Amino acid sequence: MYDYVVKELPKVLSENFEQLDTSRASISGHSMGGHGALTIYLKNLEKYKAVSAFAPITNPTNCPWGQKAFSNYLGSDKSDWQEYDATLLIEKCSKISTPILIDQGEDDKFLHDQLLPHNFEDACKGANAPLVLRMQPGYDHSYYFISTFIDDHIHHHAKALKCA
Repeated sequence: MYDYVVKELPKVLSENFEQLDTSRASISGHSMGGHGALTIYLKNLEKYKAVSAFAPITNPTNCPWGQKAFSNYLGSDKSDWQEYDATLLIEKCSKISTPILIDQGEDDKFLHDQLLPHNFEDACKGANAPLVLRMQPGYDHSYYFISTFIDDHIHHHAKALKCA
């Protein structure tokens, strides 16, 4: 999926839509897709102008979902997991100027055991990386949560891409 998002999709888009400027790109996602968006952004700061996420898994090396997935896909050597964990990747980044936007529902049943946004927040503070972490009372992990705040994310990306 990484190669598809980072390499193949931009190539197909630029080949089929000549008016599209793929040098002005940003990335977003929800839950595991939010995790993917964060890690892809952090590994490709020259390629993406902004990132946002809804309820992302931010520290998979320290949550049951991540540990199960990483064990199955990457093996038991936990050092191999580090390059796929946004909380660990942010510690290596020093060139982030556009704030990372994360919305998280306070009533999300996965918040405390799986998503761990405060671990990411602490890592961002340590790396001096700008983060806007918005804890949304009354919201869970659902489509309704995303649909409520998607306009903010679109404006976040448009501003970073100089479209707004």
